[in-house]
Amino acid sequence: MLQDRPKQIPRVATSKAASGGYGRAVVSWVMPLAALAMALGVRASGLSVDEGSLNVRIVVGALSSAIMFTTIFVVLDHAEALARRVGEPYGTLVLTFAVTAIEVSIIVSMMLHGENNPTLARESVFSTVMITSTGVVGICLTLGGWRHRKQAIVRQGTSAYLSVLIALTVMTLILPTYTKATDPGTFSAAQLGFVSVLSVLLYASFVFAQTVRHREDFVQGEAHIATKPALHESIAASALLLFGGLIGIVMLAEQVAASVEDTLVAYQVTQSDSIVGAMIAGLVLMPEAISAIRASLNNELQRGLNVAMGSACATIGLTIPGVAAASLLTGRGLTLGLPAADAVLLVLALFTCAVSFSTERTTFLTGMVHVVVFFTYVFLIFVP
Repeated sequence: MLQDRPKQIPRVATSKAASGGYGRAVVSWVMPLAALAMALGVRASGLSVDEGSLNVRIVVGALSSAIMFTTIFVVLDHAEALARRVGEPYGTLVLTFAVTAIEVSIIVSMMLHGENNPTLARESVFSTVMITSTGVVGICLTLGGWRHRKQAIVRQGTSAYLSVLIALTVMTLILPTYTKATDPGTFSAAQLGFVSVLSVLLYASFVFAQTVRHREDFVQGEAHIATKPALHESIAASALLLFGGLIGIVMLAEQVAASVEDTLVAYQVTQSDSIVGAMIAGLVLMPEAISAIRASLNNELQRGLNVAMGSACATIGLTIPGVAAASLLTGRGLTLGLPAADAVLLVLALFTCAVSFSTERTTFLTGMVHVVVFFTYVFLIFVP
């Protein structure tokens, strides 16, 4: 009888593990569908913007926010499951492409919301670059360096990211201030089309180098750290739930951003575009930011940098051409040139990245420099 008791313990543990795994699997299926259904319901009712009872709008807004943030973590699990299956560096491109497509849809819909808003795209793209290159990268380097003292990176890969990012940001966010064909800060139609084509071409070349020609430059030669087993049996199911959840998140975020924009305009807040742009970038980048920080804490810093810097490159390389196409088709104005203070911050962020990635190892002090620049960016949004 005494020999039979130990045999029952693993069965109970296995049963509990199976029950927990089943519960996570249910949540992973339900939350993306719930976010999509909630987003469609809110969109159809218009309660989140300016219609309906105030109390009802408050309840709907709170419920939408709760579902949105919960779905973000579920979507992250689906993205990581896909990344593990397809391998690096292909895995980091999955969420990057999805989030970039979503950001384009949010910016375009916000551009078409109400009166013409020519600077919203610029503020959203600028915020994305600053959040990724200073905030996300800074937190990754700081927390990873504090836990592991020093972390290794592949200098060839990070240098490639940085060179593409510098070229794209200067062409699209700084150059328009100095062109003479139109007013300062804007491109003519020919210039906008030309720069958009070059941006897509450069980013496509970078993706080819990352995934085919020089793949080894973006993969860290370390033993893979064990992770929790995947909960989904099929790549197709993970992909469908990933994109369904992302669409739901974006639609809910769009409603929240539109409400915030209307509120700021009503109270005559002068920095409304900067605040809304930072909000859009922060909400959309949250899954990627969490994924990058997790990778850094697991001593997979290069993977975290791939996610963070890949987001910045994709934002410039794909979002600007998408928004430019919408501007040319609808005839709505588009102002891309940054003000002087923002241009200085952007140059500072890129210079900091160049110094940080000049060696093959980073520490928590390296990350703190990025974090300080990020806090400066956030402070100047509210106190320009």
